[in-house]
Amino acid sequence: MLKLEKVSAFYGSIQALHEIDLYVGNNEIVALIGSNGAGKTTMLNAISGHVQTEGKIFFNDVDMRKVKSHKIAMKGILQVPEGRHVFPGLSVEQNLLMGTVSSKGFRVLAGDNEEDLKKIYKIFPRLDERKKQLAWSLSGGEQQMLAIGRALMGKPKMLMLDEPSMGLAPLIIQELFQIIVEINKSGTPILLVEQNAKLALEVSHRAYILDRGKINLSGESKDLISDPRVKEAYLGKVK
Repeated sequence: MLKLEKVSAFYGSIQALHEIDLYVGNNEIVALIGSNGAGKTTMLNAISGHVQTEGKIFFNDVDMRKVKSHKIAMKGILQVPEGRHVFPGLSVEQNLLMGTVSSKGFRVLAGDNEEDLKKIYKIFPRLDERKKQLAWSLSGGEQQMLAIGRALMGKPKMLMLDEPSMGLAPLIIQELFQIIVEINKSGTPILLVEQNAKLALEVSHRAYILDRGKINLSGESKDLISDPRVKEAYLGKVK
């Protein structure tokens, strides 16, 4: 599925990632964990083609470094950005339609997407209830659902989520992550950047720990959650 080999990323002369090796297999949730500034968002942006990179980024054996960012999305790698970034002046349904992608480009006509909209509303019934509302009027949790729904309208072959729990109430986070797990079980691999390390390790199959642009630890999530180094650095005094 997705394989990074010795990937470095740069913002001008500043190197943000250092020779990263990473793999996401079919049907996996893989978590990226690290402190602020560790390079987690840069990793997603490197995969999406938004930053300068060196090394190799393969998706289904195709080197994505040779593909322009909008065509990376059309090939099925779709990213839900940190902070959601919905279109505030558009309705919920219009936002969802902005996420549609076909082999020939973008589709934004509701009539072409009725079945896809029904699938999203089944996953997120709250969006169905609010489909005519403007996106700015939604709660933070609803906007996050909208941002994920918008990405799902593009029929991703892999979904990348950047801090989906940020700023949300605990009950909303629990509901949202149950949905994320169900999306994965339906056959969509997920690369998850998440500030809540405990939650990320609980829902993921494997995880990578980033520190100052380098991977310093990786493995099965069930093993990392009990690793003393991870507990001390990211989980507090979890027993």
